[in-house]
Amino acid sequence: MRSLMNGEKNGQGNVASVKEVFLAFLLLGLTSFGGPVAHLGYFHQEFVARRRWLSAESYADLVALCQFLPGPASSQVGFALGLMRAGPLGAAAAWFAFTLPSAIALVAFALSARWMDGTASVAVIQGLKVAAVAVVAHAVWSMARSLCPDVARATIAVAGGLLVTLMTGPDGQVAAILLGAVAGMALCRAEAGRGGQHLVIPVTTSAGNMAALIFLLCLVGLPLVAWAAPSAGILVMDAFYRAGALVFGGGHVVLPLLEAEVVQPGWVTPDAFVAGYGAAQAVPGPLFTFAAYLGTIMTPVGGIAGAALALLMIFLPGMLLLVAVLPWWNRFRHWQPAHALIRGANAAVVGVLGATLYNPVWSSAVHTPSHAVLAAAGFLLLATGKLPAYIVVMLMALSSVLLPVL
Repeated sequence: MRSLMNGEKNGQGNVASVKEVFLAFLLLGLTSFGGPVAHLGYFHQEFVARRRWLSAESYADLVALCQFLPGPASSQVGFALGLMRAGPLGAAAAWFAFTLPSAIALVAFALSARWMDGTASVAVIQGLKVAAVAVVAHAVWSMARSLCPDVARATIAVAGGLLVTLMTGPDGQVAAILLGAVAGMALCRAEAGRGGQHLVIPVTTSAGNMAALIFLLCLVGLPLVAWAAPSAGILVMDAFYRAGALVFGGGHVVLPLLEAEVVQPGWVTPDAFVAGYGAAQAVPGPLFTFAAYLGTIMTPVGGIAGAALALLMIFLPGMLLLVAVLPWWNRFRHWQPAHALIRGANAAVVGVLGATLYNPVWSSAVHTPSHAVLAAAGFLLLATGKLPAYIVVMLMALSSVLLPVL
């Protein structure tokens, strides 16, 4: 039986091969529908129950770490599993294999959408936009129930939504999250982190410090370079890096952050943005690959090069943060103020996502009573019918095509 100790040796490249990691995650990248929570379930089944790369306790501790950090939690867990199994090359293999299938599908959709015409194609795009309304509404409802269970956090959420409404653009998004975190420090004091299994991943303290330094240099330096010497590439790198660095509370939170970065400056139209987000619900793998679609159709850069640049930059901050925290995690999880800070930030992003639900998601998709009825039906299928998001997306697209003849 393979054990966590074997996993540690594998992380040093002694046993597991990069090919093994790549093939395992490629299969998951092709079949893992359902969003981050479902992805974590697939990972548990594959790497804990079947392959026995690590113990259930160690896996739970790793999931807790990645859910605590900003960034795409399921992709961060996959990256760490690859790191544990086959070192840095294994981490890269896990990320590429899990991410590329959905990224390629969304790039193909973006390229084909340019050539779509005719009544049926327009109806499909409209159906995807209506599906996005249902999916985002369900995300807001679910996140509000879990992340805003008391008056303090509900107040932070409402304040965050109002701030984003009054202060449009990326600055409003950043301000809402940062102020929510500060409010959480004062109003949402959490219990000290409880002990769990000691998580061991082959990352040295110096490597963690270097990752933290690179993260901060990019977060601060890219906006300065974009201001001092603006170019299409630098502007895109800055926009997608900042969006990836501020995602607290789940993959859906990337929606308002990206909307502020690409729709409000005019890089992508609201209609194309919402349709692409609907399409992103119908493919397996991480929701962050929505960035590949946006990179393909946006005004600066664009095409395959834009897709690759946007995809890399939106994932980069989450992976840097993960590497930075790994050497310190066993100590950091017991620091009480950190839990309060995250509670406040998570509450704020509920408000931010709620504001985005109205504009541009609802305002771009719902133009007639029939659109509103379809959106409500999609929400009910998700909330009460418990249907997977990709099934609801397909039903909304089909219904939109059939609607004129019903």
